[in-house]
Amino acid sequence: MNELPEDVETLARRLSSVDYLVDEGLATALFLALRLPQPLLLEGEAGVGKTEAAKALALALDTPLIRLQCYDGIDAAEALYEWNYPRQLLSIRLAEATGEKLSEGDLFGREHLIARPLLRALEHPGPRPAVLLIDEIDRADDDFEAFLLELLAEAAVTIPELGTIRAEFPPVIVLTSNRTRDLHDAVKRRCLYQWLDYPSKERELDIVRRRVGGVSDGLAHKVVAAVAVMRDSDIQKPPGIAEAIDWLRALTLLGVTELDETTIERTLGSVLKYAEDQELIRAGGLESLL
Repeated sequence: MNELPEDVETLARRLSSVDYLVDEGLATALFLALRLPQPLLLEGEAGVGKTEAAKALALALDTPLIRLQCYDGIDAAEALYEWNYPRQLLSIRLAEATGEKLSEGDLFGREHLIARPLLRALEHPGPRPAVLLIDEIDRADDDFEAFLLELLAEAAVTIPELGTIRAEFPPVIVLTSNRTRDLHDAVKRRCLYQWLDYPSKERELDIVRRRVGGVSDGLAHKVVAAVAVMRDSDIQKPPGIAEAIDWLRALTLLGVTELDETTIERTLGSVLKYAEDQELIRAGGLESLL
């Protein structure tokens, strides 16, 4: 697996080998993001496998995954770099003690720089590119989106004291969004785009079987069917694939071999994470999930 995949089918097989199943659309989008290269924006409901796609791609390529988790108020200090002020202060005091004169370049050189995820991804030494996951970008603000534009367009960043740093091996950039807000057009124009929907029942069954070892086919079938019923209801936060896997793992750990109303009641918190959603499902009758 030292070489980059030469076609979509080869990449899909590699992703399958690390237990991530893709349809043709997602496989093509990931292949283009890798070989063009061009950033890929993945949008979809929570729990449909957007973050896992980047993780699986890194495993399939045998290359590091560098993850930046976005949040309200994130800025360059957390994302790109910051200066090591304690070390700078130590250098100043040492220079004062020895009578040495320090220039601005002495204090703002690479030895005093703390590289954060974006800079680490750009400076990855190769030969295969790192996978840079910018997770839940919709949680960040407009200013942070604007800050990312140079990186997305040119695989480069500018640090005022050091100049522009360009990637020798541009990372495969995967951005994810749960679409809690619309992203700026300038971000979308720089990215490939793929919407991830809930998989078919057959595909979801294959996924949960791979992720939960030793589970019986009957129990896996019933969990996938019950989750599908929940998604078709009026609950606030429909469960994703991740919740289906969590629920099945919980049932397996408890030694459950048959899904019934009592078991669903005991373990409903493994799949539905909002009290209002649980109450709505209970009001509709837990037998409807069977």
